[in-house]
Amino acid sequence: MNHRTTRTIAAALSLTAALAISGCSSDSDSGSGSGSKSGAAKPEMTVSGGYMPEPVNDKMAGAFMVIKNGSKTADKLVGVTSPLSDDLQIHETKDQKMQQVQAMDVPANGELNLERGGSHVMFMGLKNTPKVGEKVTVELRFEKADPVKVELDVKERTYNAKNSTAH
Repeated sequence: MNHRTTRTIAAALSLTAALAISGCSSDSDSGSGSGSKSGAAKPEMTVSGGYMPEPVNDKMAGAFMVIKNGSKTADKLVGVTSPLSDDLQIHETKDQKMQQVQAMDVPANGELNLERGGSHVMFMGLKNTPKVGEKVTVELRFEKADPVKVELDVKERTYNAKNSTAH
């Protein structure tokens, strides 16, 4: 029985090693480096439509954008930093209730929509109150992909990317 367990573990380790090695050979001509540490291609994130409605005070503000994953590897948004606040949180809205989460999935060849009434980034305790027309810099951090710096346009409080005219 002990010999059988040892063979099973050895077979599982061999299969794992074979899968890891086969992942190293894919996508070898993309990128300028010698490959990533994990052997799999890093996800490549792009961001569009980023904005922050003008905050009403220095207590809090929201940020919205579309994060697009242009790779075959799923990833997670795990953090956000900004010079505007030392406390940025990732929030989701479920059953009309906002709650902080540790991470959000960014599917392979898909996107994560951070939008009013849904998932978003919250700035808590602003260091100053940005005005319409200004820009706010944030850095998005992912589980696998490199960090992405984004400049958010500060828009009117009623601005909505889906319908930029008053409703």
